[in-house]
Parts: sequence; structure tokens; C-alpha cells
Amino acid sequence: GWVRSVRSQKEVLFLHINDGSSLESLQVVVDPGLEKRDLTFGSAVEVQGKLVRSPHRMQNMELQAETIHVVGPCDIWSFPLKMKERHPLEYIRQFPHLRCRNNTLGALLRIRSAATAGIHSFFQDSGYVHIHTPIITSNDCEGAGELFQIEVKAKESAEKTHFFNVPAFLTVSGQLHLEVMAGAFTHVFTFGPTFRAENSQSRRHLAEFYMVEAELSFTESLQDIMQVMEDLFKTVTSTVLSKCPHDVELFHKYIAPAQKVMHVTGKKLFSSSCRISYSEAVEILKQAPQTFTFKPEWGCDLQTEHEKYLVKHCGEVPVFVVNYPYDLKPFYMRDNEDGPQHTVAAVDLLVPGVGELCGGSLREERLPFLESRLQRLGLTDAYQW
Repeated sequence: GWVRSVRSQKEVLFLHINDGSSLESLQVVVDPGLEKRDLTFGSAVEVQGKLVRSPHRMQNMELQAETIHVVGPCDIWSFPLKMKERHPLEYIRQFPHLRCRNNTLGALLRIRSAATAGIHSFFQDSGYVHIHTPIITSNDCEGAGELFQIEVKAKESAEKTHFFNVPAFLTVSGQLHLEVMAGAFTHVFTFGPTFRAENSQSRRHLAEFYMVEAELSFTESLQDIMQVMEDLFKTVTSTVLSKCPHDVELFHKYIAPAQKVMHVTGKKLFSSSCRISYSEAVEILKQAPQTFTFKPEWGCDLQTEHEKYLVKHCGEVPVFVVNYPYDLKPFYMRDNEDGPQHTVAAVDLLVPGVGELCGGSLREERLPFLESRLQRLGLTDAYQW
């Protein structure tokens, strides 16, 4: 591992070594006879010895070193990270090759790893087939976001042509590919990189991120989709809390002290009172005692401030919002054929501190409805298949 601290006393030397597997470091007790001049903070070492119970309250076990090999020495004077100093993230980001040694970023990566494993485990255990959807694609999933277009770097004299004879982009969603697969597999999912060329510096708009998408065949109820969302949310959150308790605690203590750890296994977390229609949500927002930057009106998309207020209104628990306006959603969402306020069978899951976490809908399977809407939107040629 890597030396996080060196503490020298008259008859003994104490090292704290971390191998990245957890937030906690292992205390190593070293006889002064083994001490090496290049055994410094930041150095990479291999230590062999005897693991024994520690007499100190701060750790259960410690390693009594028998041999120490410095694999990679570290010059503490030129090394940008300093022992016992809490560096701000803005400073850490200047050193991409070292930033993963920072406690905050190390904890974040372990949490992402646990969440990823939890997601795959949930879908595999539930009988889903994992599909690798294309990263380079010619479709934009009907306006899911601004696209990164891919072009071949040609010589100046060469004529500019499309590599695939049609414009190609980095994927914004694998959904349409999954829908095709759902014609042969009843349960499919994908989990991979997604790209959005949105010129925004906010936390909610990233140029590249990983997205989970799933499709279920032979379902006629939003309740089925909401149940999958709920079960996935509970499984992944429980996995992270059980596998990374110290990492989560670090974020609650130093990064987001106002956030609470939710009890995700109890039935009360997703009660029936936490499921409201879009129309009900708009009425709640209109009656809110606070003033919003974006005035809530039926037919307008819910903004982050609206979503967070709805979560607060419902008791700081996850909230399902269903049946969104027909003109607000893409062509593939199923028409509810209702009125006078025309809606589609769509659902968003809102969670505390974030707002919208995931969304879904029943897919429009009636060919005349699909053809009519594609024609009205001018998308018939693009989606003739």
C-alpha cells in the first residue's frame, strides 16, 4: 500500500498504510532497526509481518512488521500532497495522477463501484439479459439531448464524407436499441457511458456519465415499472450502505452534512401517499407558500426547484409522479387517451436532495398511434423502421 503517516518514537516507529480497499488505514508497528531513510509519507511499500490485536482503542488489529520493502520512494518536499493536511478538491484536481489518493475521491470511487455491482446484481437476479448497446449511433433517441457528432480526421485535400455514409454520434441513450431487443427477450437492461453535449457547468449536466436503462415486455401497468424502480433503488442503496458504511459517513460528515441516511428497507419509504399525478403535483406547487423562479403551470416541465419542493411536501421521502402531459413527452410514450388534459403513461421518481432520479413509461405499442405521432412530429423518415 501507500504510507499515509509516519510517527517516530524512541523505541518504535508507527506507520499507517492504505491500499485503497477502504477508508481505514492499517497501523504498522516497526522496530527502529528496520527503519529506512526513504520510508516517508506517500511512498509505496510492501510489508510482511504478524497481524495481532491492537492494545489501542482506535483500531482492532495492527501489523508487527518483520520486513519492509520500499517499492516506490517519495520525495516529501516536492510531493504535492502533505501529511495531516486536508486539501480542498479544487487543489486536488490539479493532480489527476494523485487525486484518487484523496479520502473524498477514494470514497466516491468505492461507492460507485459498490453501486455498479448492486445494479448488475439486481438485474441479473431478476432475470434480465444484459445488452451492450452501441456507443456510436445514428439516432438521437428523439431529442434526449445535444449530440457529440463523430467525424473522421481527414487530410486537408481529402473530401469530407461520413464514415458510415450517414451522420454518426456518441450515444445519448440506448433505449431504442433495448426496445428492439425486448422483441426477443422479455427483460433486458444496459448500463454504460452516455454523452450529452450540453454547455452547462452544473452538477446535473455532465458531458459524460453512466446510465441504467431497462425494458420489460408484456407489461400494461405503470405499477410494474414503478415496482422495478423501487426495488432497484432499495437494492442499490442497501448495497452501498452495507459495503461502504465509512465512505458514506465521510460524505455525511464533511461533504453533505445536512443529508440523512434513509432507512431503505422499510415499507413506509414508498407508501401510496408518495404517488401523485402530474396534475396533482402542479396544484400542490401552485398552493405552495414559497415563490418559484419558474412559475408552475400545467403543460410545463417540472424544474429542480419544483421536484425538491414536492419531495419536501411529501415528507422527505421518494415520490412517484405519474401521467405527464402528452405534448411534453417523446413519441414512444403510451397515449392515455384521456381528456380534457391529454396525458401519457409516464413516471418520474423524485428523491430527497436530488429531485428526479429516474424516469420511465409504458411504450406505445399501437402502430396507428405511433405512425400518426411520428408524422405529426416530422420524424417518419428518421424512424421508418
